[in-house]
Amino acid sequence: MANTSDISRGMIIKLDGSLYKVIEFGENKTARAAAKVWAKLKGVDNNRTIEQTWNSGDNIYPVRVERKDFQFLYKDDTGYNFMNNETFEQITVQETLIDAPQFLREGDTASALINTETELPMSVELPDKIVVKITYSEPGVKGDTATRTLKPAQIETGATVMVPLFVNEGETIRINTKTGEYVERVKE
Repeated sequence: MANTSDISRGMIIKLDGSLYKVIEFGENKTARAAAKVWAKLKGVDNNRTIEQTWNSGDNIYPVRVERKDFQFLYKDDTGYNFMNNETFEQITVQETLIDAPQFLREGDTASALINTETELPMSVELPDKIVVKITYSEPGVKGDTATRTLKPAQIETGATVMVPLFVNEGETIRINTKTGEYVERVKE
């Protein structure tokens, strides 16, 4: 068990039967009253974002979490199937627990947060940036590089990403999985 002085960004705590990740936190001190600790929390097992306030020194209940690398195998009716790279154990994860499922390709490595109490996955995160190939895009016109105009392009996972006009079909690009935005062209 821990108290409010142990709160840190990224910590996972149990609150009212649900798990929450600490996004940011702080302390409010006044001259007359006891100090209060506040935290902005994002639900791990739900999609809620809440703010919580405790008296300084109150008990909190952190959950121990391990980050493990898993390889994406395939998607079927039960969910997304991953394999642990070290033990070859397989797990099935629902789409809601994956941060960017539209960018997932077979064989890609993603890191999963595993609750050590239940040994169940809490979330799966792709790397911040990935390299993909464009499978379809309207051809760009020579000289269309002066403005920051974007066009839709379909990538090998089937997702659509907005790219600059000079990027063409068959090229390899790097995209940000958190925002879904084009970052740069990659030379092969």
